[in-house]
Amino acid sequence: MTRDDGITLIDTGYLRPNLCAAYLLHGKDGRAALVDCGTATCAERVLDAIDAAGVARDALDWLLVTHVHLDHAGGAGPLMRALPNARLVVHPRGAQHMIDPTRLIAGARAVYGDAMFERDHAGMLPVDAARVVVADDGHVIELAGRPLACVDTPGHALHHYSVWDARTRSWFAGDAFGLSYRELDTGKGAFGVPTTSPVQFDPDQMKASIRRLVARQPAAIHVAHYGRVTECARLGEDLVAQVDVMAGIAREADGRPDRHVRIVDALTRLCVRRARAHGIDDAERVVEEVLGNDIEINAQGLEAWLERLRKGSA
Repeated sequence: MTRDDGITLIDTGYLRPNLCAAYLLHGKDGRAALVDCGTATCAERVLDAIDAAGVARDALDWLLVTHVHLDHAGGAGPLMRALPNARLVVHPRGAQHMIDPTRLIAGARAVYGDAMFERDHAGMLPVDAARVVVADDGHVIELAGRPLACVDTPGHALHHYSVWDARTRSWFAGDAFGLSYRELDTGKGAFGVPTTSPVQFDPDQMKASIRRLVARQPAAIHVAHYGRVTECARLGEDLVAQVDVMAGIAREADGRPDRHVRIVDALTRLCVRRARAHGIDDAERVVEEVLGNDIEINAQGLEAWLERLRKGSA
């Protein structure tokens, strides 16, 4: 669906509906850019959505990947082969992984196992280095009269930038502004949760990035998981507070033989308490069904952060 602000939300279809979004931004004369793209297994669905939005494949000028986690950038290789004029915009720390995804593929196979990798991520391809644009902090690309600025936003990952769209005074924030599934909306608005996934989560960096996004007083922030949120100042304050609580949970569990279980349990209880306060009915069931996988991934990221602290490399 294309909004009157020239933004089409594309459901990439990763794992389930309404989980992982890409965004098609429309410029003048039919030109367009895509922010994030899902996994390689999502590529055909994303191409179909570009076609359905009335954008010619040779009119897609830019593919911006906010970071190189596979649910955001895994489909870049096959998409670039189907979009002949597109250039790939990527953080300096992520560019080489798009040009040669060997390490990304090996890491994903190690984490997910071969069967799950083949189901959810198979088909990753390298991107021609000549078509890769490295976006340092503040880098601006021109989309047919619609400038898009790439702003460094680490915390979730060191290779993460967010995209500022001056036309709509809105951010395309990938995972830098947490996740906010529409199933969790109530009369009190959107419900946000930080995403502390492995392996580069850093609480201080994440809080600074959230504050940097809010400081521009955006009209909206478009998150990858999932969709457009407003009330950005309220959500930002809530996310920053949660980061501190989540880091405290990790520290309290550190050194325990059942550390992972303790962190998962504490994160679940935190989400349930917040869900009840937000007016979400049957909070225990909803948190388990909608946020269970994210809680598990967040726990893994918190543990990776603890290990870096122990080694003095955080």
